Formats: sequence, structure tokens, C-alpha cells
Amino acid sequence: MKALVFHGPGQHAWEDRPEPRIEAPTDVLIAVQAATVCGTDLHIHHGVHPEMPLGTIMGHEAVGTITEIGSEVTQFKVGDRVAVLPITNCGTCAACRRGASAHCSTSGPNGWLLGHSHDGVQAEFARIPFADHSLHFIPDGVPDEIAILTVDAMAAAYEIGVKNGAVSAGDAVVIIGDGPIGLSAIPLALLEGATRVVMVGVLQFRLDAALALGATDVVDASQEGWVERVRAVLPEHGADVVIEAVGSKDTLEAAFDLVAVFGRVANIGVHSEPVSLPIEQMWIKNFVFTSGMMSCTSTPKLLELVASGAIDVSPIITHKIPLERAAEAYAMAESADENQATKIVLVR
Repeated sequence: MKALVFHGPGQHAWEDRPEPRIEAPTDVLIAVQAATVCGTDLHIHHGVHPEMPLGTIMGHEAVGTITEIGSEVTQFKVGDRVAVLPITNCGTCAACRRGASAHCSTSGPNGWLLGHSHDGVQAEFARIPFADHSLHFIPDGVPDEIAILTVDAMAAAYEIGVKNGAVSAGDAVVIIGDGPIGLSAIPLALLEGATRVVMVGVLQFRLDAALALGATDVVDASQEGWVERVRAVLPEHGADVVIEAVGSKDTLEAAFDLVAVFGRVANIGVHSEPVSLPIEQMWIKNFVFTSGMMSCTSTPKLLELVASGAIDVSPIITHKIPLERAAEAYAMAESADENQATKIVLVR
């Protein structure tokens, strides 16, 4: 088979690899129908994860059709169309039993096996460990490119942004970050009853997508004074919820500034350096701060919401290109502004 193989920072190639085989009775094999490139893949590409073994197949988000099952798989059968979770859930450890597979003690740090310590899914075929707990059926009528959003971008937006932020009826919500996760948070916040949703971003084509997704206001953060422009469109008391989906010191500090008394700041962004916690502001404003890693427990609900037509996230998908051009997708994602790329889906 063909697969995109990691050969070191900045080095990967679409090349021949042996087809995967069942290695444990809880495995399944899938024919990959769609995969995608996300920010974590780009981090690997830049050498941010030096623990990644050379020769590993890239990718951890996919949709596929099951071609073979292990002897202990009970929830799926050959021919099932499934969404592959980026967080592997063993189903038996204490963390997985409580729905926190991001802390799976069997799968390793963060529950992240695929495209990390194990071969990933940017390939024609893939092996999925602990299949009964790490796959979900895709309802009829949900396209591959939309289903793939529910396992990562939408799951992070919902679990760590909207739910941790306790978005509720009448809330004014600010979302900082116009990537796929931040954009996904818009319709999900509206679904929870938010009446004002302000998207803060730096790319005009993504701000246009934010409006298409239902944002009531957009603010260009590439221009100075953006925090005050956000404040100007908020109610007098400020933002009930601020969702930070960038992962930078400046944007998180802006979130602390914009949040209202008794508000909530939900951090989704992955930070690579320490950020000071403004305990004096938290004390004075009585606001709640949350952060954490998704466990993809929301994916079945998100798939049903999409299938029912309750939400439409199609504006997030900007490109669909053949799977064999996976290396090209990385270059496109690196130059997102030039290519007007938000979410690039690789299709079989």
C-alpha cells in the first residue's frame, strides 16, 4: 500500500509500506476513505515531537470502512463505515472507564497512538487498536469530510470550549482563534443558546466563514486595538464566556481581560510556554478558568447533530484533494493565507 511516512522534521514521503495486519484481538483494519492534516501534524513536521519514531506513518484523524476485525471485537463488523478517534480508548483503565481517554494509562501519554507511537491513518489502509472503544458508526447521509470534523476539531470545540465554558442561553461568547476548532465552536455555542458570538481571527477568508457559520460579529486581530473593538460589540458587562483557541500568551491574557464578572474562560489552545495566571483578576472578577484535553466522548452526539441538520460546519472545509497528494496538503496548510486553507481533507 501507499502511505505518508515521517522521516524527520520537514521530511516525509508518499511511499510503499506493507499493508497492516491484525496484531491484537481488539484490532480492526480499515480502508481509509478520508484523512486530514491538523495542527498537531504540522507540529510533528516541525520537530515539536522528537519522540516520534522515524518511519512512522503520519495522521490521526480518519474515516474508513472496516476490512477485517480481531477475534474480540464485538461492536463492529466488516463493511461498517466508521469515524476513527484520534484519542485511543482502551476501555478498561480507570481513566477510560470514567470517559477521560485522553489520560488512558494503556495507550500512553494523552491516549495518542495513531500517527505518534503507532502508524497513523494518512495511508490507504490502517490498523486501529482497541476498536470497540475507538471508533464510531457514521450515520447515513453524513459526508466523509464532515464526519472527520467530529472526531477532532468539533470534539475539541465542544468538550473543552463550549461545555467546559458552560455556554448557556443568553450568553455573549467570544471565540479567539479562527482555525477549525475556533470556527467549530460557533454553531455549537449557538446551539447551546448563545445570543452573541464574536469571532476573533486574523485571516479575512476565515472571518467570512465565521459569519457563514452564524457568528454575530467578527473582529480582525491583525489590526491593533482589537481587544477594545471586541469590547465595543459586547454587552456592558463583558463576555460571559471566552473560548481561547490559539495557544498564545497574548490571546489568553486578552481572554482574562474580556471575561465578565462571574464569567468563564475556556482554554483550548495548546501553549508551548508558561503563562502567568492572573489570580488577582480571578479573585476580583470571580471568573472560572478551565483547560484540558478532549477525550472525544462527544463524537456520537456531534455526528447525530450533523446528520439531523441541526448544525452545518461545511464552511470549515476549504479543500478536498486526493490522498496520494498528502505531502502537498502539508505545504498548503503551512501557507494557509496564500492558499485560503482552513481544513484540508484528503480523500481516496
